[in-house]
Amino acid sequence: MTREAALLVIVGVAVVLLALLAWAWRRRARRDAGLRAPVGEMPEDATVHAVFPVLYVATTQHDQPLERLAITGLGFRSRADVTVTDAGVALDLTGQARIFLPTDRIQDVGQATVAIDRVVERDGLVRIAWHLDDATVVDSYLRPQDVSARALADAVTAVLPSNQTGTPS
Repeated sequence: MTREAALLVIVGVAVVLLALLAWAWRRRARRDAGLRAPVGEMPEDATVHAVFPVLYVATTQHDQPLERLAITGLGFRSRADVTVTDAGVALDLTGQARIFLPTDRIQDVGQATVAIDRVVERDGLVRIAWHLDDATVVDSYLRPQDVSARALADAVTAVLPSNQTGTPS
């Protein structure tokens, strides 16, 4: 096989792979089109307890860390700031509207090691399980940049009502 023919085969395979990836993402986005993140500001009277710079990893179906959801604003990895308040948790992802999770939407907080394409040291991710709507629970994974995952998980757990306890997963 000549160099030119080999190059054409490689380019052809690359184009087919890119087309398959685009097709798969479009199907996933269509599947998740009805899911909406709670975009909005935190209450004006909320007391800020801490702000953590993080790497937002993904939001997945609950207890399925390899099944990414294509929710607008939460579909892709991004740098973010997590603001923990007495009213809930605000996620400020780069280039996206603020997502605010009131404490009554947060079901559980724990630590994890694996989510989608991110594998870290044991318990290096924070997993926040929260209610997307009345019937759907999702998990959002965060990788703290300046503190331990335990510190972020503990900060979120501290603002939850006493019947919502954080447990490692």
